Amino acid sequence: MDYGNTDLLSPDLTGIARAAQLLAEGQLVGLPTETVYGLAGDATSDMACARIFEAKGRPRFNPLIVHLPSIEAAERIAILTGTAHDLAAAFWPGPLTMVLPLRNGHGLSPLVTAGLDTVAVRLPAHPLMRGVMEAFGRPIAAPSANPSGRISPTTAEHVLNGLGGRIAAVLDGGPCGVGLESTILAPADAGTRLLREGGLPREAIEPLTGPLVTDTTPGKVQAPGQLSSHYAPRALVRLNSPLTDLNAIRVGFGPCNADLTLSASGDLIEAAANLFSTLHAADDLARRKHAAEIHIAPIPDKGLGRAINDRLTRAAAPR
Repeated sequence: MDYGNTDLLSPDLTGIARAAQLLAEGQLVGLPTETVYGLAGDATSDMACARIFEAKGRPRFNPLIVHLPSIEAAERIAILTGTAHDLAAAFWPGPLTMVLPLRNGHGLSPLVTAGLDTVAVRLPAHPLMRGVMEAFGRPIAAPSANPSGRISPTTAEHVLNGLGGRIAAVLDGGPCGVGLESTILAPADAGTRLLREGGLPREAIEPLTGPLVTDTTPGKVQAPGQLSSHYAPRALVRLNSPLTDLNAIRVGFGPCNADLTLSASGDLIEAAANLFSTLHAADDLARRKHAAEIHIAPIPDKGLGRAINDRLTRAAAPR
């Protein structure tokens, strides 16, 4: 397939150096993280951030996550409370984003925060992403590397299929290990809000924070991933299906008769890692078979199942 002028970079020092060079030139690069591939640009550049919104077709009121290599780098742009420090020590680097008060002199483009007085910050664990961050030396803004509202990418091919010709390059890091976007928290000493379910389950978080206050679809978007319709295939999605409609593309969980499965053994970690790649495959199969709908078996609403169901609910929402 022709992906226009988008280069596929190798997962080595040469690819890392080229990705950092393109970012320094104000270009956009698809970068692998442990969660999903991010569409990376210079978070201090108005032009680079504007290009992110343009490439994705993303609403300007939807803020971006800033990716950084260290807690010290995070503290240069944001204020970390005691709770935030505890969470950072326990889960960074990893699939956790925190929405924190902006620090004076942060140097970020105002497009990153969508006019809010807070910033979403994450320290990713993927070695290629960390290599690019170290080589680039400035904060990186990186929402998921897909057209806005569509299925998130967990392989370089997914990025090329969605954004090929619109961005400079993709650094090929293979399939993402977690497969779900990061969990987003707004920590405070008086109580921590859960703004997005994600790759870090609340069972791991609440021993540090106490019970989380769920605030995943507020009246005003406070963090990425809060739009009601999101992660959507082109075919319509039906949830909690018995998988009896043979005219639909059937996606199973656990032992069942289906076209595709999130996890044949009913393992939620495997299902999370497979979620977006399976939705991509189901959408391709629906297109080839001229099927109008994708039916998905029930997923237990516990642990990572909550994040899976959050994504599926948004994928099935009216558009």
